Amino acid sequence: MTEIKNELSILLNQALELEHAARIQYLAHAELIKGVNAEPIIERLKEIAADEAKHEDKFRNLIGNYLNGEPSMGIAKTHKAKKTKEILTTNLTGEKEAIDFYKTIYKKVIEHQDKLQYIYETLEHDVRHVIVEEQEHVVELSTLLGE
Repeated sequence: MTEIKNELSILLNQALELEHAARIQYLAHAELIKGVNAEPIIERLKEIAADEAKHEDKFRNLIGNYLNGEPSMGIAKTHKAKKTKEILTTNLTGEKEAIDFYKTIYKKVIEHQDKLQYIYETLEHDVRHVIVEEQEHVVELSTLLGE
């Protein structure tokens, strides 16, 4: 494996572990939401969790099939929260941190496109697509918080 492919595989495995954690965290947090307006918030958290599962699939595919790496089965740190506002704020922070990290991966893909012949477009597209969806999550969570 070339040096850049190895480096991207390591970074995408870190991203994969973030997605594993995010999905589990969203599903666990959804079970803690209570109150009059609970149902739409629970539904939204579960929808976001489903998006995170799709991101996991994208990252596993890129690592295993495009970079010839081994997808991680690890999980990043999760963050506990109990009340609705704390849950939404915790997940909003996580989404922003993920976007910042994924943008570093995206920039590396762009910078090394000449060394990623026959896989560059897929890498660029899939990483960018995940960033766009994570940005949608930021808007959704901000809206739920009334921001």
